[in-house]
Amino acid sequence: MSSQPIRIGEETLRTLRERSRRGGEPLARLAERYIEEGLRADRHPGIMFRDGPDGRRAVVIGGPDVWEIVGAIRSMPERGEARVPALAERLGISENKVRVAIRYYGDYPEEPSPGSRTAACFPTSGCREHSPC
Repeated sequence: MSSQPIRIGEETLRTLRERSRRGGEPLARLAERYIEEGLRADRHPGIMFRDGPDGRRAVVIGGPDVWEIVGAIRSMPERGEARVPALAERLGISENKVRVAIRYYGDYPEEPSPGSRTAACFPTSGCREHSPC
């Protein structure tokens, strides 16, 4: 890991220090986490991050956790592209939210989630090597 000095506005630094004190997370680690999450969110519009019992996790804005969508899509009887609309209907979310989760997972398959992940892919446009689709 390398270091790079950066300038942070006074109010942002004050907020970061307060959050660090409240959460007990070192300031540098907290800042790095926020930067990494911000970069991921920029790369994947529709994704945000939330605290949970197992730590931080990616969630689809207005929907479930990414790992929940990935797990659900893998256990569906439908195959191929038919999984997307079927899962969206079952979860009561848009097809776009399902696709947001699939794309995010395709870029970050190593992200921890409750339970184990097994490889189960189906072909569809926009899927990547580690995608559940």
